[in-house]
Amino acid sequence: MKTFRTTLVVLFIACFGFSQNSAIKSEVIGKGNTILFLPGFTTPGSIWKETVNHLASKNEAHLISYAGFNGNPPIKMPWYTTIKQELVNYIKDRKLNHVTIIGHSMGGNLATDLAAILPQNIHKIIIVDAIPCMRELMMPGVPESNIQYESPYNQQLLVMKDAAFKQTATMMAQNMTNQKDKYDTLVNWMSEADRETYVYGYTDLLKLDLRTILDRITAKTLILGASYPNKAIAQSNYEKQYKKLSNKTIVMADDSKHFIMFDQPEWFYAKVNAFLADE
Repeated sequence: MKTFRTTLVVLFIACFGFSQNSAIKSEVIGKGNTILFLPGFTTPGSIWKETVNHLASKNEAHLISYAGFNGNPPIKMPWYTTIKQELVNYIKDRKLNHVTIIGHSMGGNLATDLAAILPQNIHKIIIVDAIPCMRELMMPGVPESNIQYESPYNQQLLVMKDAAFKQTATMMAQNMTNQKDKYDTLVNWMSEADRETYVYGYTDLLKLDLRTILDRITAKTLILGASYPNKAIAQSNYEKQYKKLSNKTIVMADDSKHFIMFDQPEWFYAKVNAFLADE
């Protein structure tokens, strides 16, 4: 009887372990140098297809999407760290080496994390408008311990009606790109997201402070920052936050908001291609 009960426990644990949805999904395009493309918060991996089409070299592009967004089933919290670990496993399991990572926004944070964890695998990273600790910019002096899943603000977002949430998303979209024809796209990505993933996943991002791991990164790094709303202030923030990252180049995109690939596409493709070609 004891053996039977033990078997049931083992089967239960096994079933429970496999019941968790995958934190990432990938689409692999082409053959050549390995490039991992990491989108931002709520953004699908397909956003990178235009970039892939404009690359000068032959590459094997891995387009990553995240759980809870773009129709992908949600996962349990913590969200960001689970995604990070699955990406580590993804690189290790496929024995990917001499990897370049291109990450926008949260994808840039993940690129930073991965480069620190797997310096032997990551050759180059391109960080597109991502800052190591956005909490420091948004809430100066607020410690990580003050950022919790259960908060009045999060509860307000969780119960917000779809119409009100869409209105909020519309205002956010207008601050993310200069291209009015992209507003609806951004709003749809935010509105279609699993609400708990949106709320608690963003909480995970507010808790991040990657400044403490920058000195572990050996990968050659290109940082492309948006100039909005003030180029001098934005550049100063980048230089301060990435101070401990040694092998880096910071370049600011003029007349651009958060989605640089929307606002300055030709400039963006030129910078990416030049960096990929420079050994």
